[in-house]
Amino acid sequence: MSMQRLKIGIRGRVQGVGFRPHVFMLAKTLNLTGFVRNCGEGVILEIQGKNAHAFLDALPGNLPPLARIDACDITESACIADEACFTILESLQEHANTIIAPDTAPCDACLQELFNPQSRYFQYPFLNCTHCGPRLTITEGLPYDRARTAMHCFPLCGACLAEYHDPENRRYHAQPIACEACGPALERDIETIASALKKGKIVALKGPGGYQLLCDARNTSALSTLRARKQREQKPFAVMVQNVEVAACFTEVDATAKELLESRARPIVLLKKRLPERLSDAIAPNLSHLGIMLPATPLHHLLFKVMNISHAALVVTSANISGNPLIIDDEIAKTALSAIADIIISHNRDILTRVDDSVVTIINNAPVFIRRARGFVPERIELPMRIPSTLALGGHLKNTFCITRDDEAFVSQHIGSLTNRETIAFLHESIDYWRRFLNADIERVACDWHPDFYTSRLAESFNLPVTPVQHHHAHLASVAAEHGLKEPALGLALDGYGYGFEGDAWGGELFILEETRFERIGHFEPLPLPGGERAAREPWRMGAAVLHQLDMNARIATKFAHMPQAALLAGHLKQATKIPNTSSCGRLFDAASALTGVCLMSQYEGQAAMQLESLVAMPIVHPNGWRITNNRFSMLAVFKELLSLCPVEGASLFHGTLIAGLSEWLLTNAHKYRLSTILLSGGCFLNKVLTEGLYSRLTQSGLQVYLPERLPPNDGGLSLGQAFIAGAGDVSGHAGSNHKNS
Repeated sequence: MSMQRLKIGIRGRVQGVGFRPHVFMLAKTLNLTGFVRNCGEGVILEIQGKNAHAFLDALPGNLPPLARIDACDITESACIADEACFTILESLQEHANTIIAPDTAPCDACLQELFNPQSRYFQYPFLNCTHCGPRLTITEGLPYDRARTAMHCFPLCGACLAEYHDPENRRYHAQPIACEACGPALERDIETIASALKKGKIVALKGPGGYQLLCDARNTSALSTLRARKQREQKPFAVMVQNVEVAACFTEVDATAKELLESRARPIVLLKKRLPERLSDAIAPNLSHLGIMLPATPLHHLLFKVMNISHAALVVTSANISGNPLIIDDEIAKTALSAIADIIISHNRDILTRVDDSVVTIINNAPVFIRRARGFVPERIELPMRIPSTLALGGHLKNTFCITRDDEAFVSQHIGSLTNRETIAFLHESIDYWRRFLNADIERVACDWHPDFYTSRLAESFNLPVTPVQHHHAHLASVAAEHGLKEPALGLALDGYGYGFEGDAWGGELFILEETRFERIGHFEPLPLPGGERAAREPWRMGAAVLHQLDMNARIATKFAHMPQAALLAGHLKQATKIPNTSSCGRLFDAASALTGVCLMSQYEGQAAMQLESLVAMPIVHPNGWRITNNRFSMLAVFKELLSLCPVEGASLFHGTLIAGLSEWLLTNAHKYRLSTILLSGGCFLNKVLTEGLYSRLTQSGLQVYLPERLPPNDGGLSLGQAFIAGAGDVSGHAGSNHKNS
């Protein structure tokens, strides 16, 4: 073979993941000379020698665990005489157009060192390497170098410096590298934290992306105290356990669940409770599933080791004042959490951007996001085309935003509901952070169609072209964007609320989608929405609305006798005085939950529907339980049956009939419009019974069905759909939620 020099530009997840050391070792093995360095686009390298093409063949085959190559540009270059070795050069100081890895759990090699008394990392709670540890939460900007991270204020000791400069060490150029001699330190020792937990105390602990509240999951007194202090009466908590074996003692863990629990992302995974329950029902009251997670940091691992309790389980929840963002500031933590936690444990490594735990459920044996954050952000989503750089501001609830760059979309971590100044401030901070992080020169802004949402007003403040996007159009476009779909499709969006054409409340919508346009061809039969938004918090109101529609108004006061306003509401419904209507599927779940006596008042979003689903033994179909008239879908017929059934029978009949009715509705329209592609999205598709049942019926009928996979079906996925409609519409000349009729 002849001597050859190649210049290679690589884009992808190649900074902060050990990619340059990997290149170095491969070049050394193949006797190549040259260099590698970080740059704004990713990594550039030049290799010279007789094995240059062997290098190209070998490079993708054994990448570091967190690395990913998205594109590789190769050009030949003139050989350099007398070049003696291969080196890693300093990063180029230029505008960044790359991305780093998400925060990940400690790798096996780090865990071995953590518990090895002979290791200098023994019991050090902040150890990491190029294969694991914090990334996004400690990074200020790119290119990814220590000076741009929260580690810049920790000068390396001699031992760490030696590892950092040793090309054969897995901490070679690991920017967060540190040890007990030179790195971050806890305010108190691990034994103090473990002792407090064993005594039933509530601990506020500075976690990977913000402060967390911890208590012993087996201590009912501690649980009651945590609920009272956090003012969280019924909303479920997640539980952290040491390993999958312990998780299997409390929940049903199959192969998919095991893979998710042990993944580097370490999400909270919703798993079916084992019966009889071995943990208090107070952790997730009246629900069939429990959120389980494994240790996400070395500190979590050390806690379980030091506690030394068989089958230990810790409740772990976000340390925030209810409705506010996760706390990351140490001083704020000391004041804001003092009334909740008995002990507050901090450390001196700053969190530069807050990132909550990710939450997933399992549907059709695959993960479905409920909340996408730590472990997955800032992963890119590849778009089916290049579009102008767009900032999409998402929804009002479960807010995320999205920034596009060429044919890539980056959806932010979970921001939360924009109902207070603190969360709105977090949104602004995060947009500024991500714009710097992505070096984004925004050309267009997208927002929800609702004119009164904060994000709609914020969109105007950028002094850029603004594209309002209808809520359910965004839900379905998000599915099309992540799957790279371009063909016309039938889309079903089921959720709690979205702003309709005339400001009416939508939530059970059947669309035809083509490019960035949509046509509303059907919807759920509207029901009265007594009390407006209040009906979502008080499901009995939707139960009353259904009774009124069934001409059973007289039964409202007796059915909901312990609700002081029941008789008054019955009168309002009878007189039809200024009561808005809704086509929302979510409100149907509320009505069913109320009429079966499952949930009359909700303490948290989705409670009525979640508790109803938890009761389903086997879906049962009432053959005459639905009606389709002028493409309006009605479930009124089945509600009459629910009044005489026990909660389990009622929940099973409602779910089974809804699945059968929706299947008929979709199949009829797919045949009528000659469409074979179906898109499903909206928060109701987090219901495992509904989604698996509907998916099965549709696919068995020969339809191609697409669901969200990389984003939540709830409002956490809206921003991608908004961005795609606005950006792709700008390319095609159809920007925004263009529609043919209503």
